[in-house]
Amino acid sequence: MLQTPRGGAGHGTAAADGGLMSIGTVLNALRDEFPEVTISKIRFLEAEGLIDPQRTPSGYRKFSGEDVERLGHVLRMQRDHYLPLKVIREHLDAMERGEALPLPTVGRQRDGESVLEPSEGPTAARIGRAELMAAAGIDEPELAEWESYGLLVPLEDGVYDAEAATVASLVAELGRFGIEPRHLRVMKAAADREAGLVDQVVAPLRRHRNPQTRAHAEARTKELAGLTMRLHAALVQTALGVRLP
Repeated sequence: MLQTPRGGAGHGTAAADGGLMSIGTVLNALRDEFPEVTISKIRFLEAEGLIDPQRTPSGYRKFSGEDVERLGHVLRMQRDHYLPLKVIREHLDAMERGEALPLPTVGRQRDGESVLEPSEGPTAARIGRAELMAAAGIDEPELAEWESYGLLVPLEDGVYDAEAATVASLVAELGRFGIEPRHLRVMKAAADREAGLVDQVVAPLRRHRNPQTRAHAEARTKELAGLTMRLHAALVQTALGVRLP
């Protein structure tokens, strides 16, 4: 069985319940630690083979406590170590085989491609173009199209930040529903406006002469980002007249 850190998302939830959980219950269990998680995200991770919940005869997903712990571990590795899903899957599979492997992270560059290294903590990730396409399952023309709409923007040295892999995977998932990249320009514009609002709030902290105050700006940025994402999700649900379980 996969052993994940104690005290993480979902730990103890299944034990207290003594049974399987619906996807809505899992979502509520995770949101304290991962406010940005959505049902679509959970379904996407299932489709990518990161989790494998049981199914009822009518097709509803049912999650065990181990499923929730594994899901929390996946989300934690994405958030704290900026790892592509392929690397996370390989690491979890190795853990299930009982192999004690150091957690890799995307670190230094070699010839424009990222190099996986043992991690002693989070690092600023950089993902090469080829690795990004492999993680999202797309080809060069698709990536170029997404860049033309501003959905993905390479850094000055031609590589991408870690979040680009998540963006690319979500754009690909939406494409399976017939939503094309050109349709997503409005979402990109809204995200830029929301980021600009957060930046206005934290800018005075970043310019402060006190180093501790400047360091506090990053924590405040993360807190505000989580709140704006939750508000955005709630507003979309309200506009559509739906409520996710």
